[in-house]
Amino acid sequence: MKALIRVRMGMHDAHYGGNLVDGAKMLQLFGDVATELLIRQDGDEGLFVAYESVEFKAPVYAGDYIEAEGEITKIGNSSRKMKFEARKVIIPRPDINESACDVLEEPIVVCSAVGTCVVPKEKQRR
Repeated sequence: MKALIRVRMGMHDAHYGGNLVDGAKMLQLFGDVATELLIRQDGDEGLFVAYESVEFKAPVYAGDYIEAEGEITKIGNSSRKMKFEARKVIIPRPDINESACDVLEEPIVVCSAVGTCVVPKEKQRR
C-alpha cells in the first residue's frame, strides 16, 4: 500500500538564509503520509515510534513543489514498518521572472527515510 502528497514549500517554510527549508519539514510530510497509510490499513491514525534512518540528499527551497511518498513494507501485530521518499518535482525560476517555474523532467530525491509506526490492537478496525 502506498500514499502520496504534493505540497508547495512557502516562505513560511523557509528557515535559513537563501530561503532554504529546514529538513525537519520533510519529516513532517512523512508523518502525514504515515498517518494516511495507517488510516487506510487500520482505520486509526496510530503513532510514529521511530526512524531507523533518514538521509537528506538535496536542498529544498521556498517555492519548490515536493512530492512525499510512503509505503508500508512490513506489518507486525501492532507495528507498521514504512519507507519514505520526498522528491522535488517543480522549481521556481526567478532568473526568468518572479512567477516562472519549471516542471523537472526527472524529480530530484531530496530525502529518504525508514520508520516504524504503531497502532495498538484495541484501536485496529481492519
